[in-house]
Amino acid sequence: MADGALAREVRRLALPAILHSLLQTLVFVVDRIMLGQHGETSLAAMQLGGAIEWSIWSVFASFEVGTIARVGRHVGAKNPAAARRAAWISLAMAFGLGSLLAIVSPLVLRALPLVAANVSPAALDEARGYLAITMAASPLVFLSMISIATLQAGGDTKTPLVIGIFANVIHVALNRALILGVGSIPALGARGAAISTAITFGLEAACAALALTSRRRPVSLRKPLEPPPEEPAGPSPHATREEARQLAHVAFPALLERVLYHIGYVGYVLMIARLGDAAMAANQSLISVESICFLSGDGFGIAAAALVAQKLGASKPGEARKAAKIATRDAILALTIFGLVALAFRDAILPLFAKDPEVIAIGRSAMPVLAVAQPFMATAIVIAQSLRGAGQTRQVLGVSVVGALFVRLSMTWLFAIALGFGLVGVWLGSTLDWAVRTALLLVIAVRSREGRDSGAATPVESATVNR
Repeated sequence: MADGALAREVRRLALPAILHSLLQTLVFVVDRIMLGQHGETSLAAMQLGGAIEWSIWSVFASFEVGTIARVGRHVGAKNPAAARRAAWISLAMAFGLGSLLAIVSPLVLRALPLVAANVSPAALDEARGYLAITMAASPLVFLSMISIATLQAGGDTKTPLVIGIFANVIHVALNRALILGVGSIPALGARGAAISTAITFGLEAACAALALTSRRRPVSLRKPLEPPPEEPAGPSPHATREEARQLAHVAFPALLERVLYHIGYVGYVLMIARLGDAAMAANQSLISVESICFLSGDGFGIAAAALVAQKLGASKPGEARKAAKIATRDAILALTIFGLVALAFRDAILPLFAKDPEVIAIGRSAMPVLAVAQPFMATAIVIAQSLRGAGQTRQVLGVSVVGALFVRLSMTWLFAIALGFGLVGVWLGSTLDWAVRTALLLVIAVRSREGRDSGAATPVESATVNR
């Protein structure tokens, strides 16, 4: 495939993925605005319940990495039966883990007071009500995530965007009715947001599953009306067990990576908290700005992961490498531009998030570091996703351990606390984390390329060939 055609394929996948992520962020912001209108107690409850919910779902949904890697590889190998098998196993794992989380959710609710000692009884009660509903909806949440990941692995990011637009329009309408009340419907605050979230994920899961039933798609949950002669009547138990093993082999390091990330993030947040309320507020403003950059980088990463998996499945390692390079280049360009624009217009952007002159001044001083971080962040995000698409999640796990647990924490403490640079030091620490990750991931990517060029195969590739 010519480089120009491959670049168009990367952008065709990346743009809808970016818009889908930005749409979810926009709805998140709208949720908080509505909860703030309902009352401070509801907003405080969401700060607690939402953070716990996000952490738990983020960790347990890590098996979607295995879905993209395995389904994408089978799609590239033009093996629809194996892609269908991987999709069904992924959905079964999603439902099983979601059901397990729903069953143990009462334990989470009982432990809530232990992590919220300073939260008012009213906010704690509302947070408990929120989590009781959303944790019970975990099977629907995970089915939605895996269905979307399966569509993306097949090279379709437009359908998830359309589904996201439809579901989130319903979500905002439900929020308006359930959080603030309308007509005979009482205002339910955070509990209303939880009901809306559960319904929205249920709609997304149903729509995505319905899309996957189309036999015209690269990945379909239904067998063709006239199966090819070489396709067996049904998957053998051995093939099913081996596919499940390979999915777990790819997904487990991603799960461990997210667990370690959240552990490191807690330490990171505690150091920021030592800087005072103004620094914390300024940091939230900067994170809100940078989230646009991060989500854009992740969109290119999703495109890279899907294409790398497909090209390796098609035995085209050269095109897989080119796809990763193109996605990385485009991400660097996009994020660098975003960072420079944010820096140039910081005096207009920061007052949108804060009115306190001290908060604005602190945020303004750290904005140049945010701009410097963007090319490193873009490179690290896309290369990590490319390696995950190739099934090399163990290597990415090692890099994350070094970056999140050692570089970020130690450098943040050095610059922000020991040297007294404050919030600027915090962002210097995170930027050094991204820089180190970039260097390590580039080394891994080069060695992986050299291994493929010499004929060596990764464990995932070997398992695929042996079957």
